Amino acid sequence: MEQLFLPISKKDMKDRGWDGVDFVYVCGDAYVDHPSFGAAIITRVLESRGYKIGFIAQPDWKDDSSIDVFGEPRLGFLVSSGNMDSMVNHYTVAKKHRSQDAFTPGGVMGKRPDRAVIVYCNLIRKKYKHTPIILGGLEASLRRMGHYDYWSDSVRRSILLESGADLISYGMGERSIVQIAEALDSGMRVQDITYIEGTVYKTKNKDVIYDAIELPSFEEITEDKRKYAQSFHIQYLNTDPFQAKGLYESYGGGTFVVQNPPAKPLTTMEMDDVYALGYMRAYHPIYEKAGGVPALSEIKFSLTSNRGCFGECNFCALTMHEGRIVQARSHESIMSEAKEMIEDSDFKGYIHDVGGPTAEFRGPACDKQMKFGACKGKRCLYPKPCSNLKVDHSDYVSLLRKLRNLPKVKKVFVRSGFRYDYLVADKNKEFLKEICKYHVSGQLRVAPEHVSNNVLTKMGKPGVEIYNAFIKEFDKVNTELGMDQYIVPYLMSSHPGSRLEDAITLAEYLRDHHIAPDQVQDFYPTPGTVSTTMYYTGLDPQTMEEVYVERSPHAKAMQRALIQYRKPENYELVKEALIKAGREDLIGFSKECLIPPRKMENKHPVKKNKRTGKPIKKKRH
Repeated sequence: MEQLFLPISKKDMKDRGWDGVDFVYVCGDAYVDHPSFGAAIITRVLESRGYKIGFIAQPDWKDDSSIDVFGEPRLGFLVSSGNMDSMVNHYTVAKKHRSQDAFTPGGVMGKRPDRAVIVYCNLIRKKYKHTPIILGGLEASLRRMGHYDYWSDSVRRSILLESGADLISYGMGERSIVQIAEALDSGMRVQDITYIEGTVYKTKNKDVIYDAIELPSFEEITEDKRKYAQSFHIQYLNTDPFQAKGLYESYGGGTFVVQNPPAKPLTTMEMDDVYALGYMRAYHPIYEKAGGVPALSEIKFSLTSNRGCFGECNFCALTMHEGRIVQARSHESIMSEAKEMIEDSDFKGYIHDVGGPTAEFRGPACDKQMKFGACKGKRCLYPKPCSNLKVDHSDYVSLLRKLRNLPKVKKVFVRSGFRYDYLVADKNKEFLKEICKYHVSGQLRVAPEHVSNNVLTKMGKPGVEIYNAFIKEFDKVNTELGMDQYIVPYLMSSHPGSRLEDAITLAEYLRDHHIAPDQVQDFYPTPGTVSTTMYYTGLDPQTMEEVYVERSPHAKAMQRALIQYRKPENYELVKEALIKAGREDLIGFSKECLIPPRKMENKHPVKKNKRTGKPIKKKRH
């Protein structure tokens, strides 16, 4: 049978001989049928179980009829904002509008609303008062309970209540969405589906809540930041599918929002099955005129090897969404996809990435995790690698060797982040040699994020001495290989715990190591992270100790400028910061200084055209 895109119109539906659909999937992204897009996975998984799916991508939320493409679905609506939280998609950390949306045809901004999940659900409810609505995707998953919202600077209710939906399928969703579909298909009322792992439901009947921990009420977490931190910590400790308890949060009027324990991780065979489904691996042809969907070009020739991460950086939401237990596809599954990919007419010989949240993680951190789960209150890599941690890159090295030996493959890049602390802990340096020799091109990007241990502790990252040990090993390997390659570090400014003095420490480190970063990420308080809880409450939810949080935009700008102190446009901010911190010793002409005493004028200013403002080129004689 010829593989097709899912129906996006009533005509498509009729062409298949269908009178209606079982589910309508409403998505904030354009329709891209590729397994790097969550919507594609969920819809293809349901299709593989015999369900008929209609797809509505980026409906016009100002037009009530935009949700009525297929009429009322037999079983329900599935709603997602897409691969990103719609607020992160729309706004920078400075709360300014972004100019492009990579998940929209032509990169055009404005094709989805703010808080897309809520808006889409309200649109559905206008027309279909009682049809089941199931939420999924990152936006719903990380807002499943009461949460701090950076853009409104307030604590908001569970998105289940704000949207008027019936259920949330949180996390990766393949297991729970099939169980939800089967329950609805059997005739069960959506209000009675209260037992499925990986779901959140609402109820006014406390008697249906079984074996669950009561969180502080919504009223308590809005009035008391300490209660908020305590609530988040309980949630964080209950993210493991083998150990987690159910959780519930009470709201006014006798309403409860109940989170069931997370769904069990997929086995390798189950992951292989998911990635073997009949994806078109392309955006829908209707987007050709607009120039396609930019996000696809980033991942079209990349391979997903794993999901989940036991790295647990505090500023990352992976623990709350994908979980700590790493699940991986088999070599055979990945090679099969690669062989299909290289036959694409656009393939130029380069596999852009092989990885996932952390590139080289290819299985659970230790042997007991798939039976007993990840340890509560203890981390695999921080503050130092656990004695039970399996440190072994051999499987990943073997996979990369197989891929680069495929015909038509010129180079296999590794662009997913990898954990340098995990690499340093590996006594066998074969992986580092392979990476340097075959899988980077001149520069390797890693994420130390900072060098001040005051900040690294709050980030859940290893001390700077581990990063220094990694740099030493990297340089040694490249010297042995006779290669001239260097490290490009990802750095973050203004993370909770970072004071002006810490930013100066980082600037001095960059000076001493001759690093001039082009890009710096300001800390962005997104839902579902330990660091966001620190930002909102001023407390570390893991210890309940106070944490310094820089909130002033000007002070944040100074911290950022210090990391890029070489840029002329940052001179005044850097000078102000150094004077404020009492570090005038760093203003001068010696090699230890960051900036000179005064902004140096260009002795030969470039002449510009008065009309256009463009530089006037000198005539050649």
